[in-house]
Amino acid sequence: MENNDKYIGQILDDRYEIGEIIGEGGMSIVYKAMDRRLNRHVAIKIMREDMAADEEFRSTFCSEAHAVAMLSHTNIVAVYDVSHSDDIEYIVMELVDGITLRQYMDRRGALAWREVLHFSRQIARALAHAHERGIIHRDIKPQNIMMLRDGTVKVEDFGIAALENEVYESNGQAIGSIHYIAPEQARGELPDARSDLYSLGIVMYEMLTGQKPYEGDSIGEIAVKHINAEPISPHELAEDIPEELERITLKAMCADIDRRYQSANELLQDLESFIQQQLQPAEPEEKPLENPAVIPIRSVSELDKERFRLRHRRARRVTYLMGTFGALGLCVALFVFMWNFWLKEVFSPAERIDLPNFVGRDYQSVLDNAELASLYSFHVVYVINTETESGTILAQDPDPGRSMMVTPEGIGVELSVSTGMVFTEVPDVINLDYREAKNRLSQAGFVVDIENATSSSVTKDYVISTSPNAGEELSSGSTVYVTVSSGPQISYVRMPNVIGLSEDAAISKLETAGLSYGGSDRMTSDVDAGTVIGQSADAFTEVEEHTKIYLKISTGPEE
Repeated sequence: MENNDKYIGQILDDRYEIGEIIGEGGMSIVYKAMDRRLNRHVAIKIMREDMAADEEFRSTFCSEAHAVAMLSHTNIVAVYDVSHSDDIEYIVMELVDGITLRQYMDRRGALAWREVLHFSRQIARALAHAHERGIIHRDIKPQNIMMLRDGTVKVEDFGIAALENEVYESNGQAIGSIHYIAPEQARGELPDARSDLYSLGIVMYEMLTGQKPYEGDSIGEIAVKHINAEPISPHELAEDIPEELERITLKAMCADIDRRYQSANELLQDLESFIQQQLQPAEPEEKPLENPAVIPIRSVSELDKERFRLRHRRARRVTYLMGTFGALGLCVALFVFMWNFWLKEVFSPAERIDLPNFVGRDYQSVLDNAELASLYSFHVVYVINTETESGTILAQDPDPGRSMMVTPEGIGVELSVSTGMVFTEVPDVINLDYREAKNRLSQAGFVVDIENATSSSVTKDYVISTSPNAGEELSSGSTVYVTVSSGPQISYVRMPNVIGLSEDAAISKLETAGLSYGGSDRMTSDVDAGTVIGQSADAFTEVEEHTKIYLKISTGPEE
């Protein structure tokens, strides 16, 4: 390990005061630092000197870092700043207070399927946000997923983690990524968005079962299994895994890229549909009607009168006995019913308690209460209710105050719990650097849309206004429009030519050039489907920085 302690105590760019080392990788060392301008702690990843000497690697690192800095999502570790000079290359990132998913899984083993669903949705949202902007992670694994104390998941090192692993591989060191690598990557092909979804599928499999789907004595053996082997069904390893969640996981990690999920949004849609299925009350199974038995009827005239009288008396006796036994059965059933619902409680000497009122309380806090957990057996019914916070108990059965007998199995209580819709105040980001503003708004759960405007009173790159205004409440996932100062005069950039590129590659090129992606129109043409055939601004012309560019995408020849 080279000595990078020379950075500790230094102040980079008259702003970042370097503290202790908090992590190391193949190409860089991560330090905790204090941003003296904004008075906050950050993480700074400084490239090792031997890696910075490689101009090609250094250029790739910088372009990846600049692209990732454009991402703004609550489930992605934010990149605040990128600095490169002749002496040092570094990235300033959000400092996350938490542990990795790898550490959490090592402590817990196989996770409950509801936890897996909670984490997978957040990771899929992060991937969807990045993929829509042309950025592929290329190294999704539990080590690159951070978990906060409140259960929020953040994916880190988009596009950069894979560079770290290239350095490890070149040094002949084993890497953890081989267990999560997509088959096309194992074959040496270029990864795309679907490669990230395969890796996420492997992570979901491991969370559900507590073990990786493919193991081997060497990296090569594991890589071959990714390409050719079939995983053991998760249900065989953990019987309580829902069939639909198993199907989603296996589709995500399908070796055939064309049978895999084709986008993170497609995966998210299936996860959300599965959640809605869980919220629906189970319908009783309808038993098929049995064909009525055909009873042969013979005429009384076929019998002589004596036999008829004997049969008639026998039938009366049978009817009498059946009536007697039926009455006795009814009495027994009535007694059992009264014993279970009234007499048993009256004559039982067992301990009895009055049922407390759970309505209005947080379901998770009730579960975490050891005393309550020892007394009650809760059954939860989730109810869609946008007027209460997620997890709030809306109703209970039996009602509060009812005297209940304590049993070894626990007192059965059904709780109706709100799915909720979280509303959050828009934070005040006026006069903040737009990168800091994006981070605060993203952490609050909002999508950020940035527009530029000239200003003689607000410093360049600082926020002039937001819409909605600070203090207004919005539901999670809503868009906040941020107007950023471009200084007294508008800055211009050169419009790149993106015609002929794929949609994802075009979006990435636009954002690298300092422009924004506005959307796409799709139309038939003789060009291959998914190819850019038009752009709203002519190539090589000067356009305002952050201008929204709209693309025309081919859907292929008309059938």
